Amino acid sequence: MDKCKLRRNDQVRVVAGREKGKQGKILSIDRKNDRVYIEGRNMVKKAMRRTRENQKGGIVEVEAPLAISNVMIVCRKCGPTRVGYQIKGETKTRVCRKCGEQL
Repeated sequence: MDKCKLRRNDQVRVVAGREKGKQGKILSIDRKNDRVYIEGRNMVKKAMRRTRENQKGGIVEVEAPLAISNVMIVCRKCGPTRVGYQIKGETKTRVCRKCGEQL
């Protein structure tokens, strides 16, 4: 994808895959690979070595990335929606395509 209309801390809903229907907040976006990390979603087990920061080590659960095409931003009024833009003067704001509310 050329342009990503999602940002960090956006509330999103997963629309495809094993986590379908679940919501969460975006932790980070990998624009190069078109992936997003969502808080508490797509958890996988990972073996971690003991380090100074991680004294315990062992098997831990971490968030795995999801394809950016499998998530939709959630509007407060109407639920999952697409993102549109509105230009007023020199400011460009993101708006809901269904109801027009600012996201």
